[in-house]
Amino acid sequence: MASFRFMHAADLHLDSPFIGISGLDDTLRSYVQESTFRALERLVQLAIDQQVDFIVISGDIYDSSNISLRAQLRFLDSLNRLGMEEIAVYVIHGNHDPLDSTKLSMALPPHVHVFGAEPASVTAVRRSDHHEVAVITGMSYPTSKVTDNIAIRYPAPSSRLYHIGLLHANVDGDPQHETYAPCTKRDLIQSGFHYWALGHIHSRRILQKSPYIVYPGNIQGRHIRETGPKGCYIVDVDESSNTKLSFHELGSMRWHIVEAPLDSCQDVDEWRRSLESILTEISRENADGLSMIRVRITGRGPVHRQLEGGYVLDELLIDLRRREAAKGQTCGYRGCVWIESFSLHSGDAIDRQRLLAEDSFAGDLLRLVRGEQERVQDPGGVVAKSLEPLLEHAEIRSLLDEISPEELLEWVRRAEELTLGLLLRERSQGEGVGT
Repeated sequence: MASFRFMHAADLHLDSPFIGISGLDDTLRSYVQESTFRALERLVQLAIDQQVDFIVISGDIYDSSNISLRAQLRFLDSLNRLGMEEIAVYVIHGNHDPLDSTKLSMALPPHVHVFGAEPASVTAVRRSDHHEVAVITGMSYPTSKVTDNIAIRYPAPSSRLYHIGLLHANVDGDPQHETYAPCTKRDLIQSGFHYWALGHIHSRRILQKSPYIVYPGNIQGRHIRETGPKGCYIVDVDESSNTKLSFHELGSMRWHIVEAPLDSCQDVDEWRRSLESILTEISRENADGLSMIRVRITGRGPVHRQLEGGYVLDELLIDLRRREAAKGQTCGYRGCVWIESFSLHSGDAIDRQRLLAEDSFAGDLLRLVRGEQERVQDPGGVVAKSLEPLLEHAEIRSLLDEISPEELLEWVRRAEELTLGLLLRERSQGEGVGT
């Protein structure tokens, strides 16, 4: 078998609207909304620079089934540029851009193969000599909801060539993603394929190395739950079918959650200086791109009470954003650090073990909260009962349906922090009055 090289990408989500990001001026908002297209341009340039023989794209090229003309034209431009280099492209469509999507009908160049609504196979060749090197099998979603196991319908390998399966699916039921085309890792291992080029999960994962079962993640993070470098894999296959992967970042904008502890700080200004040191380090680590961060304020100490009121953090956020926006105008946002939000996870310095042993209202409350933390999803629990009135409203119900158990636990923890803080301050003031 001849050696060859290909690119595996997925989940381009072109023209993602990036809704819900506040505080952006027009220039920065335009930069953010162009980020998926910049990632696509980098993908094309990488494919040319790395001299790949072909590209496989495992679904969700577009962000919505109502596909914008702008996204179609930008993708077509990219395909044409790849065609000039004789780089073939093999594509499946996923749940965001199924075959029945609303879009303008466009003829694709002959070097592009889009798989239909049933599993099918094609043979890929090496660019330099058109030697047959791989059989590629794939299937596009006919509609947005494919809930059956389509992987087991893929035809078994029928030649001695390297076999690649393109699949947009949730393997082994990842609870953080919708369960489309569900299958198991065992299904894929038993298929006889050499490489499963997966899409749908936006985090980069290699589930198995023999055979390779790979999620490359999306090419550009779109919100705070899609953190870190985003990109694609370059895959080298030698004459003995040995496979080597190398990751290449494509995104121009990274999302991060960073911690800014306040334990050792005596006042807000000391904590602010500590935060600015953290931001400087992030800028240094991502000097060629924009960093979008959520600052998670942690620890216990006197600074917490000063930040808890909100206005200090609000004013600090406005000033830090102002400085980064001005910097971005001169450097094209390279090395800029934009704070998406502050998330307060800090607290007063409270001796919880003493409170748990105490016969008091505060002690009773803390014991109740600790018990409820073990049953946040119990329909009979305090949390579920407290949320019941909100479920009568359809929009709020749909938002609550997306809340993870971890987020519910965080709500309970914050309620504990706020309530204990108020109770103990009132108790302290009462003790002060009586002395």
